[in-house]
Amino acid sequence: MEMTITEKILAAHAGLAEVRPGQLINAKVDLALGNDITAPIAIELFRRTGAKNVFDKEKVILVPDHFAPNKDIQSAEQCKILRTFAREQELTQYYEVGQVGIEHALLPEQGLVLPGDLVVGADSHTCTYGALGAFSTGVGSTDLAAAMVTGELWFKVPETTKLIYRGELRPWVEGKDLILYTIGEIGVDGALYRAIEFTGETIESLPMAGRFTMANMAVEAGAKNGIFLPDRVTKQYVKARAKRKYCFYASDKGAKYEEIREFDVSNIEPQVAFPHLPSNTRGISEIGEIPIDQAVIGSCTNGWLEDLQTAAKVLRGHRISPNTRLIIIPATPSIYRQAMKDGLFEVFLDAGAVISPPTCGPCLGGYMGVLAKGERAIATTNRNFVGRMGHPESEVYLSNPAVAAASAVLGRIAGPDELDHG
Repeated sequence: MEMTITEKILAAHAGLAEVRPGQLINAKVDLALGNDITAPIAIELFRRTGAKNVFDKEKVILVPDHFAPNKDIQSAEQCKILRTFAREQELTQYYEVGQVGIEHALLPEQGLVLPGDLVVGADSHTCTYGALGAFSTGVGSTDLAAAMVTGELWFKVPETTKLIYRGELRPWVEGKDLILYTIGEIGVDGALYRAIEFTGETIESLPMAGRFTMANMAVEAGAKNGIFLPDRVTKQYVKARAKRKYCFYASDKGAKYEEIREFDVSNIEPQVAFPHLPSNTRGISEIGEIPIDQAVIGSCTNGWLEDLQTAAKVLRGHRISPNTRLIIIPATPSIYRQAMKDGLFEVFLDAGAVISPPTCGPCLGGYMGVLAKGERAIATTNRNFVGRMGHPESEVYLSNPAVAAASAVLGRIAGPDELDHG
């Protein structure tokens, strides 16, 4: 039987020769991930089972990235639960403040997630790792607890939607725009419990940062996972990071897909998702006059070094609007250090931005940029639901880093072409 890349990875981890969509399987996980919001619940449930030890102390990863450095007493207690459990279990992959980064950027950067892996995490954007050709998906804290005990979980094999992107990207258009445009076309439930397989000549030339962004937001279309076929770009990324063996899987030519859609990217301009859904997208030329109070560049979606480089390119020689706040959040300490070394921080500070340590922070309305009633933000984050970044009567618009940076300068949602880059 010919299979897709998702089906092949699931079959391999279930010890089966083949699987088919809709089939229920039990599969071994390579990594089980929790953060400071979801892991405390999983740890409590783990203790209730009576288990003494996690299935593998090298494969259970705890990352306090949502409210760390601790913003209040409650968040301090949450993080303490992780810290205590990690010490008790002698976990090799617990990241304390100073080493911690946003989980979905940190794990690939550290070579912990590799092509062909099966990864579960108690965070919906665990699907980010599909950029490497891994099957990765978000689970609840109960399932995380089960995985911590047994090293296994049950799955229903998803059907696959194949998306083919052709053509050359226009200036200032990147992975964020491709995924926002796609979600705008198919809707927030357009790939419900399906695998999204990203392919095509445009994808083959897309850098890893753009791939991570697209895989990250597959869940915003309702997908179980998003995945790329690993290639030379993937190999270049993982070869210096991998600490163990990995496997490149590819879909068979005769693999069956529930749906196949094609996109001509030459017609796609920078996209902006209006409140209160990631699917409520418009091209930058259709925006109109929308003043903003805040711009956020960061998150597991767009906190990569390439994103900061793009933002600096737009901001260089400019000051942000006196009516606007600009928050820059490098996704990991390594990205933070490299951005500082490359002089990007000087550009950001000269422009009037504030630079945060690596954290999810304002993305989920946590801290470091929560919105007040009536305020409006443009952000490179992944969700703009009601109250996502603060007050329920605030608004969040989603964009790529170039648009967010230009908007901060002009004090309204705008594209980088409106600024002088000479």
